[in-house]
Amino acid sequence: MTCSCEKQTNGRNIFLPTLAEIVSAQMITATEKHFTLRMKDGAKFDFEPGQIVEAGVFGYGEIPLGLASSPTVKDSFELVVRVVGKVSSALAALGAGDTMTIRGPLGHGFPVSEFKGRDVLIVAGGIGLCPTRSMIRYILDRRDDFGKFTLFFGARTPKDMLFTDDLTDWRCSTCMDYHETVDRPDDRWMGNVGVITTLFKKTKDINPQTRVIICGPPVMYKFVVKELDALGIPRSNVFVDLERRMKCGVGKCGHCQINNKTVCMDGPVFRFSEIQDLEEAI
Repeated sequence: MTCSCEKQTNGRNIFLPTLAEIVSAQMITATEKHFTLRMKDGAKFDFEPGQIVEAGVFGYGEIPLGLASSPTVKDSFELVVRVVGKVSSALAALGAGDTMTIRGPLGHGFPVSEFKGRDVLIVAGGIGLCPTRSMIRYILDRRDDFGKFTLFFGARTPKDMLFTDDLTDWRCSTCMDYHETVDRPDDRWMGNVGVITTLFKKTKDINPQTRVIICGPPVMYKFVVKELDALGIPRSNVFVDLERRMKCGVGKCGHCQINNKTVCMDGPVFRFSEIQDLEEAI
């Protein structure tokens, strides 16, 4: 266990938080705040797409958050906080120049080497765009290493859409096949309306050997997998992010245990074929 933890955290003690300085902070929706940070000690922060950190404020506690930036950027990293409780509210009150505590990176991310040379489809619903953005940006930064890249993003309403600058770029990008939808449009919305699975009819020629990432509300998973089954994509080629179940991040509290698996230690990224029979997982 010691060797594994040291490997995941670049030699940092996973039980001891370190300070990160906030470079920039911006509310990007009514409930989400986007932070760019750098380690206070000046150390590089190496991580894999899909890994998480425990972010906190002294006196309030900490919460697990998926890294929202590409590991190709070495001097900073990004997080998004959804303001829903005591700790997230304390984090959201911070601004540029303040510090927050960081433990990590923790867990197992996406198996990047298995994605290289393959077509990739990412299906992100709502705040699920935050942890998948790490992989999205990694692919775009290393575009020649991957085949066709398709991204589906769904939000409840246009006002709930995250990373609007990214979305603007992706809509006109020739490096990816991007499609988006909302459940409830406003008067100005001109795009697709409906659940995220309606986007499958918007694209063609999804290779059965495509590697797929799914992240979003629990109700979304089984319907997306049904669409992938129809396309002949093996469930062993489908990866799901279950970080929403995590708490302590180090396998001690038991909050994220599902039968014989602990999300923070065995995940948060899982091959779908590994957890498809665990009803509590999805």
